[in-house]
Amino acid sequence: METDLNSVKNIYFIGIGGIGMSALARYFKHAGKNVCGYDRTPTEITDALIKEGVAVHFTDDTAKIPNEFKDKERTLVVFTPAIPKEHSELCYFQGENFNVVKRSEVLGLITRNTFCLAVAGTHGKTTTTSILAHILYETGVKVSAFLGGIAENFNSNLVLNGNEYTVVEADEFDRSFLRLSPNIACITSVDADHLDIYGDKAHFEEGFRQFTEKIKPGGSLIIRNGLELKGETYGLEDNSDYSFRNIRVIDGSYVFDFHHGGKTYPNYTFTKPGRHNLSNALAAIAVATKADFAPEGLLKALASFKGVKRRFSYIIRSEKLTFIDDYAHHPSEINALYQAVSEMYPEIPKTIVFQPHLFTRTRDFLDGFAESLSQFDDVVLLDIYPARELPIEGVTSAKLLEKVHAKQKQLVSKEALIPLLLEKQPKLLLTVGAGDIGMEVERIKEAFLKAEKLV
Repeated sequence: METDLNSVKNIYFIGIGGIGMSALARYFKHAGKNVCGYDRTPTEITDALIKEGVAVHFTDDTAKIPNEFKDKERTLVVFTPAIPKEHSELCYFQGENFNVVKRSEVLGLITRNTFCLAVAGTHGKTTTTSILAHILYETGVKVSAFLGGIAENFNSNLVLNGNEYTVVEADEFDRSFLRLSPNIACITSVDADHLDIYGDKAHFEEGFRQFTEKIKPGGSLIIRNGLELKGETYGLEDNSDYSFRNIRVIDGSYVFDFHHGGKTYPNYTFTKPGRHNLSNALAAIAVATKADFAPEGLLKALASFKGVKRRFSYIIRSEKLTFIDDYAHHPSEINALYQAVSEMYPEIPKTIVFQPHLFTRTRDFLDGFAESLSQFDDVVLLDIYPARELPIEGVTSAKLLEKVHAKQKQLVSKEALIPLLLEKQPKLLLTVGAGDIGMEVERIKEAFLKAEKLV
């Protein structure tokens, strides 16, 4: 039986601190629902939810579930696939025959009756959806957006400015994006990932083909030029249906012309470094243009896009040190990151601190990670962040380090990381990964500010 969100009074989230789950929690709180939930550990996101009036606890204990959320007729339970099947709260709700659904199902219900713009892809979808939400918001569109990161313009992963249009990140993990039914879909990349879910590259690519079949009748697909799918194309310096050409860097920003439909829109600006980010901006412009919004206003709004937290985020910019934090966790993303820093800082030696994410991903892309990391001058590896996985014999950061061919390289514990970096005194430092390395960023920043009196 399909869930009727209007009849639900209480919504309980298991894994409420996740980036996608917390956006839904905020959405329902704003809609007047009673919202509560569990997560494993406190984070900035759970702290923010608590300040917004959402009760969150951090012990897997059914006694912690408030009584009003034990009313099965009025309570919807939402969980993330990252939650283990033996989780006692999840087992309680399932055993008592509550309406228990995955996050992706709820997102599908919310977006079904709106004009939905969905962005999928192994890389770039969070930045693209954030840019798309920003340019639509700036041009006055009544839009709600569910983002996979904290957009710095909104300081949130949720944008609420009406619901004629929805912007949603279409996540391929656990085949979640197959719950959506977009009017316009965009695919930024189809580099194999999540092989623990899909099994192999062929099944992963088939998942994306199935996603394109979810587009509503009369809808549209926009793809990065070169992908083996049928749709309108976008690309940099080429003859795609949507393209940025005459690209140059002026005062640290990209300046370019937009070409579409036989027309040229000259001299627009985008400030985020990296050709991959410029491609993401083009994807957002293409989707919004396809939705019949005037390109001139959309292009103008690009200049004020601040970025997404942990996507090429500047932490320190001084004469002594440039410190950048980034979420990259796939070889292709590390390659894109290297291209960006090389374009912006061609002469400065580059030190990367990388925390591999997932044993399966490290195993499946070991050689790719080694090759991408070997481009940097100095590589510092942390142990693999397990997330939802148990260790796999022979899959370690030490094994990855053996394959890295950088001028300097070493494996270090988190406890020894800051003393090591202070000793190294890098001029360009990057912290990179999708695990809990983000928790170290503020500590690294404070250590350098204190040691060097950087301003």
